[in-house]
Amino acid sequence: MADLVPLPASDLARAADYARHALSPATLKAYAADWEDFAAWSRSRGVEPLPADPATVAAYLASMAVSHAGPTLRRRLAAIGRAHRMKGLAWDASHQVIRDTLSGILRRHGTPPRQAAAIGIAEVRRLVATCDSGLTGMRDRALLLLGFAGALRRSELVAVHREHLTFTADGLRLMIPRAKGDQEGKGVEIGIPRGMKPETCPVRAVEFWLRASDCQYGPVFRKVNRWGGIEPTALHPRAFPEILARRVALAGLKAGSFESLSPHGLRAGFITQAYQAGAKDEAIMDHTRHKDLRTMRGYVRRAKLVSESPAKLVGL
Repeated sequence: MADLVPLPASDLARAADYARHALSPATLKAYAADWEDFAAWSRSRGVEPLPADPATVAAYLASMAVSHAGPTLRRRLAAIGRAHRMKGLAWDASHQVIRDTLSGILRRHGTPPRQAAAIGIAEVRRLVATCDSGLTGMRDRALLLLGFAGALRRSELVAVHREHLTFTADGLRLMIPRAKGDQEGKGVEIGIPRGMKPETCPVRAVEFWLRASDCQYGPVFRKVNRWGGIEPTALHPRAFPEILARRVALAGLKAGSFESLSPHGLRAGFITQAYQAGAKDEAIMDHTRHKDLRTMRGYVRRAKLVSESPAKLVGL
């Protein structure tokens, strides 16, 4: 038998490159920032961040108890764990010291997370009413209506290309090449029917925007610059929250104390409206691409908190 030799560096580099794509760029960026924060905090106290002693990690969490929310603390823990695993070092996020410290923080300082307020059809009508006939208004109208009708995540919405759209007499078919629950890129196609009202028809809005922007291929939703020109590249996912915030302000919409008006609200609003209109769970999940019934039912539960409350039956 021939002597074994180490793998060529090129083979290892290729594998490492694919491994880096296991997580989204946004997640990797967040993890990197979280790790740098923990490493800097550790060094400022004269301790080594890698490998990290459980007591050090617990003290780090305690230092953020008042200033950071529970989801942020859990993400910091995930980033610390990933850094250890990448170096082949042992890591136990369920260590008693870490677990008890986190539980204590959440018990003393935990607050309900701000949920995305459902942006239903009534709110959508008010939002699109703020969109004029200029290029920015036409783009924003198409963004809002397609985002709502397709129950699209903001990353999916800004990634729509002309090649992904197939128009028919009844509406359009939208190919989503890659989504949150489709990490292997199998793709999924959803249907968007024509609306009953011209001012809120998503297909009509997209058709108008495609003609106005002369979009023949490539990104559909692009920046309109200050001179009225349309940039060639797609909007960044961070641009949509800014666009929505501007439309929300113009429409005078307000959210509840523990809610926020965010792009995810369009998705939540679609689920709420579809449920209230009598759509079946499987039909909603097929359209929204939900894999977990419990996740989708969470939106439904909020939709019927008042309308189906048992308090209606007690004779108040």
